[in-house]
Amino acid sequence: MRRSDDDFDDDDEEDDGAPAHGWKHWLLYLSLAGFGLFLGVLIPYVWVLDGQVREIFGQLQWQVPTTVYAQPLKLEHGQRLDAPTLLLELSASLYRNDGVGNNPGSYRVDGDRFRISSRGFNDVGGPVAAKTVDVILSERRVVSIKDPNGKPLDAATLDPARIAALYGSSQEERQLVRAADVPPLLVGGLQAVEDRSFKSHHGVDVWGIVRAMWVNAREGELRQGGSTLTQQLVRSLFLNNQRHLSRKVNEALYAIIIESRFDKQTILEAYLNQVYLGQQGSQSIHGIAAASQFWYGKPLPALQTQDVALLIGLIKGPSYYDPRRYPDRAMLRRNVAIGEFLETGLISAAEAERATAAPLGISMHPGIVTNRYPAFVDLVRRQLQTDYPADSLKGAGLVIHSTLDPAAQIDAEQALQDALDKVQRKKGPALEGGLVVTDVRDGDVLAVVGGRDVAQPGFNRALDAQRPVGSLLKPFVYLLALAQPGKYSLASVVEDAPVSVTLGNGRRWSPSNSDGRSHGSVRLIDALAQSYNQATVRVGMDVSVERIAKIIKVLAGIDADPNPSLILGAVDQTPFAMAQLYQFLASGGQVQPLHAVRGVLDAHGALVKRYDSKAAVAQPGDALAARLVTLAMQQVVVAGTAHALQGDGLGYLQAAGKTGTSNDSRDSWFAGFTGNHLAVIWVGNDQNAETGLYGATGAMRVWAGLFKKLPSASLTVGSQGMEWAWVSPSQLTSVDASCPGARHFAFVQGFAPTGPAPCDAVANPADEQGWIRVPSADDGNPELGTTPAQSDGQDTQQTPPPAQQPTPATAPDQHQ
Repeated sequence: MRRSDDDFDDDDEEDDGAPAHGWKHWLLYLSLAGFGLFLGVLIPYVWVLDGQVREIFGQLQWQVPTTVYAQPLKLEHGQRLDAPTLLLELSASLYRNDGVGNNPGSYRVDGDRFRISSRGFNDVGGPVAAKTVDVILSERRVVSIKDPNGKPLDAATLDPARIAALYGSSQEERQLVRAADVPPLLVGGLQAVEDRSFKSHHGVDVWGIVRAMWVNAREGELRQGGSTLTQQLVRSLFLNNQRHLSRKVNEALYAIIIESRFDKQTILEAYLNQVYLGQQGSQSIHGIAAASQFWYGKPLPALQTQDVALLIGLIKGPSYYDPRRYPDRAMLRRNVAIGEFLETGLISAAEAERATAAPLGISMHPGIVTNRYPAFVDLVRRQLQTDYPADSLKGAGLVIHSTLDPAAQIDAEQALQDALDKVQRKKGPALEGGLVVTDVRDGDVLAVVGGRDVAQPGFNRALDAQRPVGSLLKPFVYLLALAQPGKYSLASVVEDAPVSVTLGNGRRWSPSNSDGRSHGSVRLIDALAQSYNQATVRVGMDVSVERIAKIIKVLAGIDADPNPSLILGAVDQTPFAMAQLYQFLASGGQVQPLHAVRGVLDAHGALVKRYDSKAAVAQPGDALAARLVTLAMQQVVVAGTAHALQGDGLGYLQAAGKTGTSNDSRDSWFAGFTGNHLAVIWVGNDQNAETGLYGATGAMRVWAGLFKKLPSASLTVGSQGMEWAWVSPSQLTSVDASCPGARHFAFVQGFAPTGPAPCDAVANPADEQGWIRVPSADDGNPELGTTPAQSDGQDTQQTPPPAQQPTPATAPDQHQ
């Protein structure tokens, strides 16, 4: 068919117009292709992000530090306790003196009268409820415990001090909480300040961003942020701090994915446990529960309106608004949050006015303790190694209840520092020391001091410094002798005269006394009280060195070669090992393994393992011999090498003790115990150089300083299985108490001399030297055998000791 010109014209017009319409088609094609490419990239990218959310957020497990606590303070009627010690205990547990004492973790004090409100806690034996009590002290004892209504109470238990935290690799301080357990004002206030549309948005709140821009423009400062709580959580869990567009895109995508997969309660709970709220050294404070302790030293339920407002206000910038460094900034930020509470109807106008007028009220010292007593915590770690390898404790969220007594620990640290400052010579190496304090009743380790610088971890001299123990071993020589009542008693006469012993290598060993003199015939009790070397060697050779080596192995796991020099303490040991050895005497003849751990709880407060005291019941013969040696050691303090304690005003304790000094005065030792405390102390230097100190002038000065402050019961030695007799001054015969020079001695029942015989015509010169008498527990309140009041306090070891390694304590066996 033939076309007309018009037809051609139309075709030409269509051809001419093709380029004008074609670019639109191409743009559409390119847009569709770009969008397809975008979806092709976005969908797999979102799929990857979704996988990360499911892996990280869906299985969110925080690393919670394992925390170590001291023992709780139990208040009981008649308990030895004074106001300074109670204040130390309260301070260690971060109690606040608010002048009222009605809020958990607070107290008020008026002289010896206290009102204390404890915080509930989970103990080894189960939950302990919070309680408010009125306590009255008098003459260093608890004389009254009542509730606020005046009802008498038998006892009250105060929550323990936190002494350490064992962190994992993250170094994050966190205490997990459930959203249901968080105060409603904190939950509502958080949303009022940070995300008012939290309940309705899907991860990103566009209108919230617009509203924040408007408020900030209106106020002329940054008052609100546009990020939702979910976006803030995303930044903390998934993103770094770099500011660029891609991060904001990722933040939005992550937030939308999280909101699509998890309910609001789960997201809120994660936020409450993850939010960053402060820094202490290398430890970052995460979560509102940890922040409550860090800033206020109290649990979440104890927070008041102004406290909640500050915690929420700190979210914007914990460093910038740090209330300890910048209180004015913190106050302004807190009051902004209080205004938001009022605007959203969370609080009344009256409450807002009160909260705004309130001071910041923060604790001036961080309520999070990382490692307050490193030497003691070192012992805790070691004693847990069998059940928990070192790395398994870190970040495990466990709660370890220890035996530490905060007041005893603080007093011991101060006593060591004060004593060393006084006896330090201007020239020569710096003096160091180590000490261990235990409870004589159950083997609890109450305090460990590893050196002069108590705040820094390092060489723990209490556990690791093995030094010659010198005369500290002598009581165990006499223990073996007195375990043979048919042969030895406190009244036995022994010769303190030159003695020579053939050693295994054929050489002769001839020890001398520290004063360079021999003292002739002396009573056994005096030989120990005056620390006579020659008399002790004679007794030790008689009971056999092998038995001495065996008994210290049985009682404290100490391995020692049975050389004659062992009799005078030729063995290197640590203060802890010697404390374990002396615990046998202090406990009245029981083998009590020293322990620093009471129990372990999981993160939910359930008991994982309980570490009960495993004391072996004392055998009758062992208990009798231990009590007899204790009587002799009381005489050491009354009139022997430790008699200077009487001048320190500590005679009322009737303590038993023993000094020890190594060759050339390199090492100064003292072990002493009362009715409920044992302390073993070493003083020397890390260069093993001469110190110029004896046991009485070095370590005993530390002991005296400690027991001047430590509320401790006097030592009463029970007389079960013993009988008392007045003994002739010249022979082992019973005489009338009125005889000149007669002395009163304790004997194992059935082994006292018979009599009475007539008074001797001539008294033994050794019994005519101004004897001092010590009361006993006998019904007739008899006096111990008397000992000379003069003593130079020197008890120097005569032979360089071989180094020995301590081993774990073993079960007791018979050492007859």
